[in-house]
Amino acid sequence: MQVTLPDGSQREVDDGATFFDLATSISPGLARVVVAAKLDGELMDIQAPIPHEGTVELMKADSPEGEWVIRHSCEHVLATAVIRLFDGAQVTMGPADHSKDFYYDFDIGRPFTPEDLANIEAEMKKVIKEDVAFERKVVTKEEAAKLFAELGQRFKPEILSWIKDERVTLYQDADFIDLCKGPHVPSSRHIGAFKLLGSAGSYWRGDANNEPLQRIRGVAFKDKKALKKYEQKMELAAQRDHRKLGKELELFGFSRLTPASPFFMPKGTIVYNQMLDYVRSLYKRHGYVEVITPQIYNTDLYKTSGHYDNYADNMYFAEPGKEVSSDGEGSSSADDQAAEWSVKPMNCPGHCVLYGMTLHSFSELPVRMADFGRLHRAEGEAVHGLMRVRTFAQDDAHIFCAEDQMQPEMAAFIDLVDEVYNDFGLNDVSVAVATRPEKRIGTDEQWDRAEKALMDALDEKGRPYTVLPGEGAFYGPKIEFHVMDVLERDWQLGTLQVDFNMPERFGLEYVGADSYRHTPVMLHRAILGSLERFFGVYLEHTGGAFPTWLAPVQAKVLPITDRALEHGEKIADALIAAGVRVDVDRRNEKLGKKIAEARVSKVPYMLVVGDREVEEGGAALRERGGKDLGTLPLAEIVARLAAEAALPGLDRPIKKI
Repeated sequence: MQVTLPDGSQREVDDGATFFDLATSISPGLARVVVAAKLDGELMDIQAPIPHEGTVELMKADSPEGEWVIRHSCEHVLATAVIRLFDGAQVTMGPADHSKDFYYDFDIGRPFTPEDLANIEAEMKKVIKEDVAFERKVVTKEEAAKLFAELGQRFKPEILSWIKDERVTLYQDADFIDLCKGPHVPSSRHIGAFKLLGSAGSYWRGDANNEPLQRIRGVAFKDKKALKKYEQKMELAAQRDHRKLGKELELFGFSRLTPASPFFMPKGTIVYNQMLDYVRSLYKRHGYVEVITPQIYNTDLYKTSGHYDNYADNMYFAEPGKEVSSDGEGSSSADDQAAEWSVKPMNCPGHCVLYGMTLHSFSELPVRMADFGRLHRAEGEAVHGLMRVRTFAQDDAHIFCAEDQMQPEMAAFIDLVDEVYNDFGLNDVSVAVATRPEKRIGTDEQWDRAEKALMDALDEKGRPYTVLPGEGAFYGPKIEFHVMDVLERDWQLGTLQVDFNMPERFGLEYVGADSYRHTPVMLHRAILGSLERFFGVYLEHTGGAFPTWLAPVQAKVLPITDRALEHGEKIADALIAAGVRVDVDRRNEKLGKKIAEARVSKVPYMLVVGDREVEEGGAALRERGGKDLGTLPLAEIVARLAAEAALPGLDRPIKKI
């Protein structure tokens, strides 16, 4: 059998040879440091037999894939320590994704204590020091069932029942054996450093009606240096936590009376509205029209769109009041009472209804329909500050176009995304194409065309991308725009989706140049995505130090004496007249305290006014970072701050496609 290495060279391997055998044949030194392999892009165990010819990559511990495998292996070391320390401990499952951390859910009959966690960490270190091997075994389901019965693991029979294949893979390290596809490191010495992050309650299969469990979560790395870097990053992340900053900077808050639904305070509302105004200014230059659509719909809408079958668990349902009357448009009161209703979770089905109210000509296309309407989704336990809420708005738009208009529309949207992220100072952007999921609507031929269209658009723009198999929406594939923040965290923000299905399901049409009626293509697109989530992401990225145009207070006037207050008020009035958001600190406090508090509140500029500034008719200008720009004339200060306070891009030309 022949395999191809990343440099293009080819090597002969025996049938049944493992990836480790391949690494050893290349170099014994390489074999000592590789922890996993990839075959045609699929991550595999270094100990697994090479199943077929293809391109092989051997992954070291310092690669993202290597770290993934290290965390997965440390998860098994965690379980090994728990079963050693707690007689009768029941081991359930860990996560499918180990890109960030690892966990296992256990049942030991009680919650874990801090002392338990310390003992578990100590035992894990012993296992790692023992350099125990991770042994891969393939057995029948019957053999696995017998093994777990002997071990007294009562959750494993149910897990076995989910597996369709008659043969299953087991991994054993020291005292622990479990059902697992892998991959794992060859032995525990490859786990250079780890840290348990704590324990918390959970439920079997995430269902509160099932047995309560205890989840222990941790992180692992190739060495102590990588762990130290992680700890420093987590410390900085804690300082920048958007929930903490939101409270300190008086931006937003939450109430138990409406969980996961933020209240934006006056300063936070300014930031939120600035984002809206900025996006609206783009729409005016890029040919979008803004619309307003209803909040509550008959669920027939979502049955037509396909969301009812694919999204109902995340929808809020509503009942009409008893006194519902018809105004002659739509259903009668009796119809209203009999119908099922839902609060809007997304805009696209409503936009299809709105598009269908008018018969469009090919000369009107594309129709670019934008909507900032409130959306409501019944999110479960995963809610988290502004990052995952139950009510939000999106910079959402849908483009109805002819199929031959897709490529220029996609190219224009990619340019628009680049423009927006550049204005926010988000410069580390990567792109992925999420392809057809197993559960979907539409024909394979439609999915082929849609996926090809997205990839062609990126190819034409010269944008490299990765492919995420199976991660598209149920109605169409999508381009995902991923942004890396200052803490090196990846955030998926913008999306562009091709949808051949929804226009067909709603019977949407346009009259073509041939005078026949045709079905348009629908492009779903967002740039910031959820404004609430973007608010949280950007707050952490900036640490609350928003750029001047976005800051809730852009300048603070700091009079040194009561005599300087009148002049300070005149400066504030001039700045307000120029469109700058200004506060005047009128308190009888020392200048040092006023400056310190202005810095804590992240105000971009401070204008210090004393007797000298009164005489010269200006102010001493200081930047948020502490740089003193000296005493400047009022006119110069107003011109400078007004330019920075304006929305970005207002002087850019109108975009024509």
